[in-house]
Amino acid sequence: MTGFPRYAIYFSAGADSALSCFGAELLGYDAYTGDEVSFPQEALRVAPDWRDITADPRKYGFHATLRAPMTLVSGRTEAELMAACATFAGQSRTIPVIRPVVDTISGFIAVIPAAPVDALQQFAADCVHEFDSIRAALTAEDRARRKPEKLTERQRDYLDRWGYPYVMEEFRFHMTLTGRLDAERRGPILEMLRARFASLRLGALAIDRLALFKQDDAKARFRIIGEWALTR
Repeated sequence: MTGFPRYAIYFSAGADSALSCFGAELLGYDAYTGDEVSFPQEALRVAPDWRDITADPRKYGFHATLRAPMTLVSGRTEAELMAACATFAGQSRTIPVIRPVVDTISGFIAVIPAAPVDALQQFAADCVHEFDSIRAALTAEDRARRKPEKLTERQRDYLDRWGYPYVMEEFRFHMTLTGRLDAERRGPILEMLRARFASLRLGALAIDRLALFKQDDAKARFRIIGEWALTR
C-alpha cells in the first residue's frame, strides 16, 4: 500500500485571492481551512450531479501540481520538508506570469495558460529536481496505479526516475475544476465555467508561491500546511 502521510508541492493562489475562492466554491472544498464550501447554484443548474463531477479534484483541493504527491523517504521528517520548501522559495528567480484561461485538457476542465511560458516550465522542473532526494521510491503498487502500459516511453522513464510521468517536457500547468467529462457534456459546463472565470477579470496570474499540501491517510483530503512566497 501507498505510505501515509503523503505530501505534495503545489501552486495555490493564496487564501484570500479571488482565484482560490473561485476554485474552492466549484470544488466544494477549501484546502486552506479544510472546510466544505457550498457549490454555486449555477453549477448545480447546469449539472445537478456537480458533486460527482468534481469528486476527484475535490480530494486534492484547488491547485496546480509542481511536485506530485509523495511519501517521505525513511528518516526524513515533515519539518525537514517544510524547511526545504522555505529554502527553495527563498532562491532568487524569475517569477512566471501566465494569462490564465479556462479550457479542456485531457478530457477535464481546468485553468491553464493561454500560451506556453518558458519560466513556468523551468520552475516546475526545478521543483521536481529540488525535492527528489526527500521522496520515497515508488512501490510496485504505486507504479501499477499509474498504468505504465498506457504511457509513452518517455513518460514511463520519467515515472521510474522521478516518481511521476508528467514532468519536464511532459509538464502542463493546470488547476483542475472537474473530473473527466464525456464530450457531449463538456460544452454547457465549459461555457458556465468560462463565464464565472471571466467575472474575476484575471488577465494575468503570477506563479509566485508554493504551498505544501498534506494527506493524512487514504480517506483524507489534502490540506495546506505551509505556504511560501517566491523571491524575485
